[in-house]
Amino acid sequence: MTPEGVRAAATALAGVAVRAPLLDAPFLGRITGHPVRLKAEQRQPMGAFKIRGAFTAATRLSPADRARGLVTSSSGNHGLAIAFAGRHFGVRAVVVMPESAPRIKVEGIQKLGGEVVLAGKIRSPEQLERAQRLAREEGLILIPPYDHPDVVEGQGTVGLEIAEDWPEVTDVLAPVSGGGLLAGTCLGVHAARPDARVWAVEPAGAAKLSAALAAGRPTTLPAVDTICDGLRTPTIGELTFPIIRAQIAGVAQVTDAEIVAAMKALQQELGFVIEPSGAVTVAALLARKLRPEGPTAAILSGGNVDAETFARLVAA
Repeated sequence: MTPEGVRAAATALAGVAVRAPLLDAPFLGRITGHPVRLKAEQRQPMGAFKIRGAFTAATRLSPADRARGLVTSSSGNHGLAIAFAGRHFGVRAVVVMPESAPRIKVEGIQKLGGEVVLAGKIRSPEQLERAQRLAREEGLILIPPYDHPDVVEGQGTVGLEIAEDWPEVTDVLAPVSGGGLLAGTCLGVHAARPDARVWAVEPAGAAKLSAALAAGRPTTLPAVDTICDGLRTPTIGELTFPIIRAQIAGVAQVTDAEIVAAMKALQQELGFVIEPSGAVTVAALLARKLRPEGPTAAILSGGNVDAETFARLVAA
């Protein structure tokens, strides 16, 4: 996983992934004292940044392997991205999801032609085991959601675009679950802006990066409790952690209440409908959990949230 690999991924993604805009957020600038722009990944074709990593991994397969079909384990957005890649290449795409998966994500995968298999609770071992069994028994190629070099380099194009499009940026905030986006953002940002600071933001109820940093290695949380279905992975990735540990400036934790407050602010100030996982970076700025030194970019990782769920949360 290298900056050069991120640049190669960016070339291959041209015309497939949107070069999501950096949009001014004056309400956050008033809080931080610095210009703040939001990387609007909810504008991707399937509503989240995950298209970058999944499509990169699928593109780098040999034609023969890709023709066998794709399979993954996902709570939603990575599954949507795998289904998108499957439709693009005309191959089978199977997504193993938890039984409690958000309806909007299940239906989105099916609309893209993907097959949904429900197994276990969210982020449970049953999900991965079922995906691995399908790969073995049906000859499918397993593309995991974060701990995969091609996935990381694909996600890194988010950070590369931020640094290229806003050379003055001093601070970049990224959500963290398994670490694919965060590790990639470190590689991408530092490829163009070595002196920029990259910050991790995680839900307080799923603080696996903080646990790993304290232990000096990835550790599995005994339980997770957060409204962020996309950030409920109980452990940071074995491949992503060394990059993250070496390159981040720090990590902030935000509560579910702070995340909901960020969702409300994004809707009221900018008219954005952002899923809980996608709003954590804004939550960290609103709650003053981080102190940027200058122009700041915060990644909005996705907007795939049920209308009913969004209305219930923001009206609470």
